Amino acid sequence: MARERRCAKGLGKWALVIGALLLVAAALLFNSIPGDLRGGAQEENREGGPEESAAASEAEAPDRAPGEPSDDDEPSPGETQGADKEQGDAKEKEQGAGEEEAEEEEWSPPRFEERQAERDKMARVIRAYGLADQAVLDAMAAVPRHKFVPAKHQARAHDDTPLPIGYGQTISQPYIVAEMTRRLKLTEDSRVLEIGTGSGYQAAVLTEFTPQVRTIEIIKPLADSARRRLKGLGYTVVKVRHADGYYGWADEAPFDAIIVTCAAGQIPPPLIKQLARGGRMVIPVGGPFATQTLMLVEKDEEGKVRSRSLMGVRFVPLRRRDVSE
Repeated sequence: MARERRCAKGLGKWALVIGALLLVAAALLFNSIPGDLRGGAQEENREGGPEESAAASEAEAPDRAPGEPSDDDEPSPGETQGADKEQGDAKEKEQGAGEEEAEEEEWSPPRFEERQAERDKMARVIRAYGLADQAVLDAMAAVPRHKFVPAKHQARAHDDTPLPIGYGQTISQPYIVAEMTRRLKLTEDSRVLEIGTGSGYQAAVLTEFTPQVRTIEIIKPLADSARRRLKGLGYTVVKVRHADGYYGWADEAPFDAIIVTCAAGQIPPPLIKQLARGGRMVIPVGGPFATQTLMLVEKDEEGKVRSRSLMGVRFVPLRRRDVSE
C-alpha cells in the first residue's frame, strides 16, 4: 500500500513536469506563427492600448469620400508656392489675352478734323481712277496722311504722289495704297500682315477695316518711330515688329490678308505658307531697276495657290538687312 502511494506520488510529479514542458512548447509555437495568421498585425509602440488607439483614430478621421485627399495630403510650402506661381502666370496670361481681345473688339479708329478738306479732295482724286469702293474711299479720307510724312513735305502731304520718309524709303502714292487695300477684301475679322511699315500710314489705313493688324519693318529707326507715331495718334491695336519681312511673322500666322509695300525679286515662300486658306496677298514683284508688277496671290480653301498680274508699279526694294546699322 505504501509502495502504491509512492508510485502515484512519483507519477504526479512527472505529470506536472510534462505539463509544464507542454505549455512552454505551445507558447514557443504560438509566437513563431506570423502575426497576420494569428488574427491581427502586431501593434506599433505608441501610447494607449489597441482599443484606445482605434477609438482615437475613428474620432480624428474627417468625413470624406473614398480617395479624397485628407488634411495630411497638403503640399509642402515649396509645392504650394510653385502651384500659386503657375496659377498666377496662367491667370496673368489669360488676363493679358483677354485685355487685348477686348481692346480689339471695342476698337474704334481715331478721327481727325485737321486738314479734312485736303483728305476729301485726295479721296476724289482716287475715285477719278475708277476706284468706287466707298469703304476704301472713306478710310483714305479718315486717316491723316500729313501725320505720317516729314515736316518738310507737309505742303504735299495729300498730293497723289509718293514722298520720301528717310533711309531711302517712301510713303506710297495714295491711289496705290487705296487699290492694294481694296484688293485684300478685308472684313472686321480679318487678320492682316503688312511687310514694310515705313512711317505706319498703310497700317493705319488697314485699321479702318480690322483691328487685327501686324506690321514688320527691317529698318529699326523707322520701326521705332512708326510704333510711337501709331500709338500717339490712337492706332493702339497695331503691332509693330522690327525684323526681316521676308520671313513674315510665323507666331501670328495664319493671315487672311498680307500686303507687301516693297518690291521682292520673287514671292517669298514663308509668306505664301503664312497665308490662310481663302486668303489674299498683294505684292509688287520685280527688281529695283526692272519692270515691277503688282501681283495678287490667292490661296483657295484646298490650299492651292494662284497668282495674277494687276498693274505695273514702282516700289523701293524689299531689304534683307537694316541699312541704319
